[in-house]
Parts: sequence; C-alpha cells; structure tokens
Amino acid sequence: MTETVERTRNGAILYDKAIINQISPERFTAEGWAHAEVLTGPLRSGGRGNTMFVGNVPRQFVLRHYQRGGLLGKLVRDTYIFSGEELTRPFMEWRLLDKLAANNLNVPRPAAARFCRHGTFYTADLITVRIPDVVSLSQYIAAADRDAAFWQSVGASIWKFHEAGVYHADMNAYNIQIDNDGDVWMLDFDKGALKSPGPWQQETLSRLHRSLKKVLGLDPKLHFCAADWEQLLEGYFNASKSA
Repeated sequence: MTETVERTRNGAILYDKAIINQISPERFTAEGWAHAEVLTGPLRSGGRGNTMFVGNVPRQFVLRHYQRGGLLGKLVRDTYIFSGEELTRPFMEWRLLDKLAANNLNVPRPAAARFCRHGTFYTADLITVRIPDVVSLSQYIAAADRDAAFWQSVGASIWKFHEAGVYHADMNAYNIQIDNDGDVWMLDFDKGALKSPGPWQQETLSRLHRSLKKVLGLDPKLHFCAADWEQLLEGYFNASKSA
C-alpha cells in the first residue's frame, strides 16, 4: 500500500499510487472517465443511484458519492459535519478497507477517497476496485434455490469478519455479494469499524435477517425461508466453534 494525500482547493484526496498513479478531482465525476455507468439492479439492489462503474475492462472501478438514507436523507442529502480530516467518512472507510484487504478479507480494494469542505460541512466520494462477476445476495437467491451448503458458507464467511472484529454498520442482502465461485464478499463499510467481541455481532446478524425478510416481501417468489436462515446460523456457529 502506498498511501498518498494531496490537498485540493477545498479539501483533500487520499489514494493508493499502486492502483491509480495520478489522481485529480475530475476522477470523482462521471465526466472524468471515458466510460461511466450508473449502477442499477432489481429488488432495490442498485442502491440510491449514487454509485457507478467507471473505467474500462479489465480494470474497472466503483465510484460512490456518499449520500444519506432514511428520513434524514430526505432533508440532508449528502452533507456531513466536518470534524477533522481524519474523521471524514471517506478517509475512515478507505483506511478500514485497506486494513481488511491486507488481511485477505473479501472486500473491495480501496483506490481513492476525497472530501470537499463547504464551510462547516463536507461532501465525500470513494473509489474502489470493482470486484469482477459479483451479484448481490438478493439477486443470487432470486435466480435459484440455494442449497444448505451455500447458506452455511454465508454464515461462515460472516463469522470470519466477526472473528477479525469487523463491524459492518449496514449488513444487508445488497452489501453481501456472491462471485462466480460462490465466494462471499462484503461491500460498503461506511461507518464500519474494528471492535472487540460484543452484542454488535448478534445485532448485525439480526439486521441481515430483517433485510432478507424485507426483500422477500418485495418478491414472494424469492428463494428464502426459515430453514435457509437456520443453515446460515449453523454455518456461523460451526465456524466460531472451530476457530
């Protein structure tokens, strides 16, 4: 990792020279790339419309503009209170992803992050290396009925993150992604952190369970039932006992 910080007119850019040799504010806009494609997907897997694929194959990137969700997001769309450069959301997420990738956890490799100050507030963006051939868990279980071994592998993969102390603030059926080999990846570590074992582990599992049930409500034909969740928990707890 070759972390570099460059000052801009109203903020700063943090990037890895091994991935992006030269960086500029234009790289955080669709116009700064020859190819840019807004991420879309069924069952709300496209997110809030604030994420796009940029660059060309074989090396593509994911550009995400930080945007609030929920009720607050209807009032304050994409600004955050500035409390210091090190505490900006993109810099914190970039550095967390860098640590996780260095420990061989299945997360996107961080490429660049920036914040732009606007008085006491700031806006933010993050660029990560695109993981090839992944789909959200929601899409993966919509395509076919998955067996017990798959659900157990999801549980075991979540335990691997928890064993490393990785707290994901929004573990849901969209941020868990599956590649062509059936391996599990995790995306979007905004507000994520490294923590000691605690109640947060059960809380993140409960959040995922609620998300899966919510997706099932969007499409009752989705391949998810109580037995699948039991298999996920079995995989999680078996992994924890063999650790």
